[in-house]
Amino acid sequence: MQQNQPLNTLPIQQFISQVKAADNSNSKDVRLDIQNAKRLAFTLGEVMARLNGDLEQILQKSSTEEVIQISMDGGNTW
Repeated sequence: MQQNQPLNTLPIQQFISQVKAADNSNSKDVRLDIQNAKRLAFTLGEVMARLNGDLEQILQKSSTEEVIQISMDGGNTW
């Protein structure tokens, strides 16, 4: 099984902190310089790609699982 490297989510955390600070100070906008915007976009892309890969692995595993059949008799055998 492929081991994923830890994701660097610092740009996302910094953006969330920036939005919280702007909200607390009743600011009407949040501004990012191009370097921070590129880092945030790259990190979001990595996170989404990882989530997509994880979802595909889960779906592949679930399609190879055995089928369990359940029959219900209405409780007549109690």
